Amino acid sequence: MRFFSALGLALFFGINALAQTIHGGDGITLPPPPPAKASPVIDNYFGTKILDNYRWLEDANSPETRAFIDQENTYTARYFKQARIRPQVESELAALEHVASWTLPIERSGNYYFTKRLAGENQASIYIRRGWSEKDERLIDPAAFSRDPNTSIDLADVSRNGQLIAYRVRSGGADETTVRVFNVKTGKVLEDELPAGLYWSVSFTPDATGLFYTRTNSQGSLLYEHVLGTRVVRDALLFGREFRGEPLGPIDLFQSEVTDDGHYLVVTIERGVPARRVDIVFRDLTRKGAPFDVLVWALDSRFSSIYAKGAWYVKTDYKASMGRILRADPGVLPDAWKTIVPEATEAIEDFSIVGGKVYVTRLKDVISQTSIYTLEGKSAGTVSYDGIVSASGVYGRTTDRYGFFSVQSFIQPPTLYRLDTVTGKRDVFAQPSVPFDSSQYELKQVFFKSKDGTQVPMFIAGKKGLKQDGTERLLMTGYGGFNLSITPAWSPAYAWWMQQGGWFALPNMRGGGEYGEHWHEQGMFEKKQNVFDDWFAAAQYLIANKYTSPEHFAILGRSNGGLLMGAAMTQHPELFSAIDCGYPLLDMLRYQSFLQGSHWTTEYGSSEDQKQFSYLLKYSPYQNVKAGTAYPAILFFTGDSDTRVAPLHARKMTALMQAASSSGRPILLHYSLAGGHSAGVSVEQKIQDDADQLTFLWTETGTVPLTSGEPHQMR
Repeated sequence: MRFFSALGLALFFGINALAQTIHGGDGITLPPPPPAKASPVIDNYFGTKILDNYRWLEDANSPETRAFIDQENTYTARYFKQARIRPQVESELAALEHVASWTLPIERSGNYYFTKRLAGENQASIYIRRGWSEKDERLIDPAAFSRDPNTSIDLADVSRNGQLIAYRVRSGGADETTVRVFNVKTGKVLEDELPAGLYWSVSFTPDATGLFYTRTNSQGSLLYEHVLGTRVVRDALLFGREFRGEPLGPIDLFQSEVTDDGHYLVVTIERGVPARRVDIVFRDLTRKGAPFDVLVWALDSRFSSIYAKGAWYVKTDYKASMGRILRADPGVLPDAWKTIVPEATEAIEDFSIVGGKVYVTRLKDVISQTSIYTLEGKSAGTVSYDGIVSASGVYGRTTDRYGFFSVQSFIQPPTLYRLDTVTGKRDVFAQPSVPFDSSQYELKQVFFKSKDGTQVPMFIAGKKGLKQDGTERLLMTGYGGFNLSITPAWSPAYAWWMQQGGWFALPNMRGGGEYGEHWHEQGMFEKKQNVFDDWFAAAQYLIANKYTSPEHFAILGRSNGGLLMGAAMTQHPELFSAIDCGYPLLDMLRYQSFLQGSHWTTEYGSSEDQKQFSYLLKYSPYQNVKAGTAYPAILFFTGDSDTRVAPLHARKMTALMQAASSSGRPILLHYSLAGGHSAGVSVEQKIQDDADQLTFLWTETGTVPLTSGEPHQMR
């Protein structure tokens, strides 16, 4: 079999035949990477035998794995100690990161509840603004109850009377949180605390005497009601395990919310991530012991609902790939529902109902456009934006006059607005002061052809007047999966790159939701290679049009984007000089067996299915590393607190790549003990992490060593 390569045979006997002095950019030199033992394990997939020499690194808690992590971190630290630009990166990045930031507020009776982080603080606190023109008042500060700067909080819900706040407490970047309740009037935290877990939703009961919450574990999701002042172990199970005789399994995730008028408890059930099917059921809270009724059930389409003025409004891709909005009648199939907003040529990204009006945000070639409709579907205007921007939906309650939204781009920090739904007037709610002069930069969009002729859009940003002769550094990032639309959003890290005179690019590959469900379907399961082909075509366009050249080309991706990085390094290593592969999926034959991996079988498939095994094997990065290949400089970035994508992917791939590469360029593992998939680490920790990644990418796209080991000064 071809998977018993020369590399596999060498590692079988514990030989690192490719050991050599490592040459990084800017004159950095390293000894060969720390040796990692080879302990061969052979799996038989439907008659195909696959060798795995680093199965032992899947055990995160074994002494051998912890020793491997320690050695790799020491090795990586040796690299950064030699990186002369590192102090400059940290200092300049701190100026961009240490600025005030806000979340969109929740309004209750004229008061505004939100999180805000002041410049210089490590974490956001929960605030109240008692009236539009009043000063912000801090209510809950994580630094007051935890000395760990990586302890963060976020706002889960505010009771209808505005007297109680439910908030989540997170440690580092883990997905798990605890849930607490704060009394605004007394200024005290209640004794009630939901223990650490994966909470998909937390909301107050209409009378604020309790909480509805959904918690997910390896068996699936369960919906509970907690009565404030009672023990959590006595919480009543309201929904889960099965409904209508149909079992609810491990990948069936759901969340609940209470309608704005307090009439119904709504449960939205997502079958997998991304959901191949979404069901919606509801319970009448005005009738004690009322059963759950069905709004929509057992259709292989996606639905989301809003209840307003006695009627149900549903956004769906049912028989409408770009999405449409219907007025739903419970118990009747969607074919009989009234169309309020028909399908258009642009995909619906978001919809809301605020002040009795329907706000629909679409993507026109990945640029936000928001239209307004009456509840009967008549056009009622637009919310206008200037230039290429990413706008959030308009958020607020169906009964409130005011809604809130944000606008941002790669060259424009986010501004938060309050919108008067009666007059259309908008006022700035919050705007950070960032040391970045947007007028000195330009953001444009281009289109290129992928391998099969598909037209794919791409954003390109940089300083005005920046040279286009192939000598400039360029950083490209992307995602391409899970029906997620990647719009032009502000990032201090990308801003830093552009401030130094580098180009920045983001192609919107298939697999995302930028052009509706069909665009998503063209990049999932056996069509996943389309995503990678779109990515390579983007790189070739940028090189052909002299934005950069392979020796100055840096790429970055996380999670599913980390899988994209894995495909880039194994399929076309010659296109790139430096790769930052963060929190990645890389062993696609085993991903479904760890942490939340089984949820994603609705996107990728599983090697436990013979047909799906065949196409997974073709692109799975871990199984497609080839000995003696001149791989680019690579930084694998992960950490113990990633409880979503198992860090074992990065550990195994680091060991395998270090043994395989013949380029003599650095292959490093940056393994954090606090960082994880979710946001939550302190600003200072984020600055340090981002500074390491940017230092690596900038350094490895300037001075590029030849494969002989002799450094070659490119600039």
